[in-house]
Amino acid sequence: MLHIVDRLAPWLGPGQPPFAVATVVVASGSVPRPVGTAMAVRADGAVLGSLSGGCVEGAVHAAALDAIASGTSHRETFGYSDDDAFAVGLSCGGTLDVHVQPVLPDDAATRALHALAARAAPAPPVALVRRIDGGARTAVVVDDPGTADEATVARALRGLVGPDSLAAAAAQVVAVLRAGGAAPVHAAHGGPGASPSAGRAAAPAPAGTGAGDACDAAEPVTLLVETRLPAPRFLVCGANDFAGALVRHVRLLGYRVTLVDAREVFADPRRFPEAEVVVEWPDRYLAAEAAAGRLDARTAVAVLTHDAKFDVPLLRLALDLPLAYVGAMGSRRSHVQRVAALRAEGVGEAALARLRSPIGLDLGAVTPEEVAVSITAELVAARHGRSAVVPLSSSSGPLHAEPAARPDGAPTHRPHPEEAP
Repeated sequence: MLHIVDRLAPWLGPGQPPFAVATVVVASGSVPRPVGTAMAVRADGAVLGSLSGGCVEGAVHAAALDAIASGTSHRETFGYSDDDAFAVGLSCGGTLDVHVQPVLPDDAATRALHALAARAAPAPPVALVRRIDGGARTAVVVDDPGTADEATVARALRGLVGPDSLAAAAAQVVAVLRAGGAAPVHAAHGGPGASPSAGRAAAPAPAGTGAGDACDAAEPVTLLVETRLPAPRFLVCGANDFAGALVRHVRLLGYRVTLVDAREVFADPRRFPEAEVVVEWPDRYLAAEAAAGRLDARTAVAVLTHDAKFDVPLLRLALDLPLAYVGAMGSRRSHVQRVAALRAEGVGEAALARLRSPIGLDLGAVTPEEVAVSITAELVAARHGRSAVVPLSSSSGPLHAEPAARPDGAPTHRPHPEEAP
């Protein structure tokens, strides 16, 4: 739900019609959107967001209006069947569990939404933890999820989970916060008199309609943890028309874009209004950002200077950092010369293997806009671990790969591209 919070702000004002939020809480098989994707429906029928490519939205819209009318939360499951694949179901073959929650005055979920919507732009890192079992509507906000420890999270969860299960639930929630994205967490409530098994992983609670926050001693609790991390960074090095097109494209993927060039006459902010523009030698800027801790394993660097005096020192440093993507523009001849220069500077073969040069996929791109599409397509493939890219019409297998497993065994879900700066 975090990816639509900013757009929900006008719906939270006084005198606005009530609304409900439908959120994907379980996704399996080939599905178009990950866990945490949300769609809001107002009592007057207005809609924000979507959950699929369009195949379940009608049914979700009706379920949301029912939740508004009843004032209770419930869960819906949508999956493939031969009989209704093109009616109400996912014709792509996957299954979605959707939690539908009315947003009512003065409940904890509403207060959490108000707190999130009130945060100043750009949206800071934050996490939202909601109970999604039965009719519960409790929710809490966790600030700065990347650094929150188990003790901090346990204090935040006191209203959602009983004391006997608090430590186990906090540990699971912290694992999700560290991984990013969104994932469910299961625990026993573990209130007074709970059985010794309280605190161990429990099965998801069945869908129900009971409202309120009261919990039985060993009632299973299911939490949905959603994180909004700082936008990943994309450094474009070289101020030219190719850079201008690339800046616009990667912004659509949710990156915070910085354009760096040592030539002040070209690095004019008026040419690149969608980016932060820095006049500096790119290798010096990259070194300073790395030393300040402002780069991470999601950071991407595209070297478009096409000039050895800029390219070689910059790439030597970039390939020594744990970055997600490092690419350099140029012909195949330029690539051979560049690699030779990097070897002469002591760059090893393992680091050179990480260099995407010539940058982009082979789409036959010519114009700056086409080259930008080529580069962003390669970036998307790299983000999802696709090394061999072919037309979908010429391949087989699922279109949407299953999320990779986290070290704690829970799935890692794809971050939303809407997590923009």
